[in-house]
Amino acid sequence: EQLAQNSDFLEVCFLLLNGELPSADQKKAFVNNITHHTMVHDQLARFFNGFRRDAHPMAVMVGVVGALSAFYHDSLDINNPQHREISAQRLLAKVPTIAAMTHKYSVGEPFIYPKNKFGFVENLMYMMFATPAEDYVPNPVLVRALERILILHADHEQNASTSTVRLAGSSGANPFACIASGIAALWGPAHGGANEAALKMLEEIGDVSRVAEYVQGVKDKKYKLMGFGHRVYKNMDPRASVMRETCYEVLKELGLENDRLFKLAMELEKTALQDPYFIERKLYPNVDFYSGTVLRALGIPINMFTVIFAV
Repeated sequence: EQLAQNSDFLEVCFLLLNGELPSADQKKAFVNNITHHTMVHDQLARFFNGFRRDAHPMAVMVGVVGALSAFYHDSLDINNPQHREISAQRLLAKVPTIAAMTHKYSVGEPFIYPKNKFGFVENLMYMMFATPAEDYVPNPVLVRALERILILHADHEQNASTSTVRLAGSSGANPFACIASGIAALWGPAHGGANEAALKMLEEIGDVSRVAEYVQGVKDKKYKLMGFGHRVYKNMDPRASVMRETCYEVLKELGLENDRLFKLAMELEKTALQDPYFIERKLYPNVDFYSGTVLRALGIPINMFTVIFAV
């Protein structure tokens, strides 16, 4: 909760890489390094033409991130601490650029190159939503919401994708290949695809009037409840309360408080939190339950949700 309220994403990245938060000087140097590595090799842009426009963005991510090792082979010796640091910073800087390019490719719009004047999250939103036709001004409320999503998903224990990266790394494979393997593992609906699945469930319920019937169907094992419960957080997911607050902020900013799916989500949350069946089983809403609603409000299409998780 403290990091989500008081830090930015790159501070959290520094913390995860080094075990402690940066001093002001360390942060300045780190942010400067990331900012100046956000451009990708120009030839990498041509890779995209080999994919069909309707390919799932995660399929493109696995391919393009894996291909980074064919471009940056000056720092692939994992036994060299300096090489490890360079590769880590390159990945942090370039994966958002590739994610945005993946989105632009799927919607048939031109790639937008990063701007060094923007912060990390501002740049991601700029590259995803700007067009050459008009100036793009990032909305600070929406930038903060996406920043929180990235912070809350940054450390994720020994889950499937983390374990996959470590397993691939144990063979001495280069960092880009290892991260690509992690992105492949993240793709599954039981892992990174959970917020996508939660939103699809809301679409399936369709209307507030059907919530009680759906909840009964879950108890009767007729339906599956997505976005509730967590294998690690056996009580309330602490990330969920931060995400819930963020959800309200974003919908208020965009005037979407009466959004059909949002009202449906709140009704489902209320019903489930009052039902002894869910209380006994400790099935509380988790971070995925809210993050899907927030990402949708930000204008990020469902097929890009897991890509944002990969970032």
